[in-house]
Amino acid sequence: MAGQNLFFSKSDLAYAELRDRILFGTLPAGSRLAQYDLAESLNMSITPLREAIRRLSSEGLVTVDTHRDVRVSVMNSNEARQLFEVRLSLDPTAAELAAQRRTDDDIATMQAAVDNLLPVTRQWGEEALTAHRAFHQALYRASHNDVLIRLLDDLWDKSDRYRRLGLELPPGDEPRTRDLQEHHQLVSLIVDGRATEAAQLMRGHITHSLTATAISALEDREGARVT
Repeated sequence: MAGQNLFFSKSDLAYAELRDRILFGTLPAGSRLAQYDLAESLNMSITPLREAIRRLSSEGLVTVDTHRDVRVSVMNSNEARQLFEVRLSLDPTAAELAAQRRTDDDIATMQAAVDNLLPVTRQWGEEALTAHRAFHQALYRASHNDVLIRLLDDLWDKSDRYRRLGLELPPGDEPRTRDLQEHHQLVSLIVDGRATEAAQLMRGHITHSLTATAISALEDREGARVT
């Protein structure tokens, strides 16, 4: 995210800042981007901001109409399901590779991350989401597959908007308690080198994730609008 990168141009800075605001919901889905106001707030001209907007448009995070009006892309069940389907493939692969390749440093990082976890509910909000992301990042980085890590970094970024939508739903104490238990089980399996079991548990973990809950809610909302 923005605080973790080195910026080489104002366009890079604008891109990272706007991307963070979109993913964290500071710029809500469907909202119009007041480009000149944003450029002023970022202390830059309109040109680097428009370059950043083109990059965000290529990622599907903003839409630009024929009048150059820019809006944050709305969230929809189709995109959420596509992100979910890719996670179902990549996250178990990362868990399997992590169980085969984890180092002592990886194990220490995962154990520290799992100790910091909180129930992902409205009560804990952003703090819980941040800790949850840090845990999964520690796990998939233990795969030591740079291509997979980059793909999952981007995938998790784009899924964050849907996780935050999931927080608006009834918290469901039992599923969230199960999540915490599964995180601890994943670490144990990876530390023990039980690759196949780690992949299987991760697949089940993703299947019952907050994103899956958000998909169902979005489908219900979209169905209600149609009828």
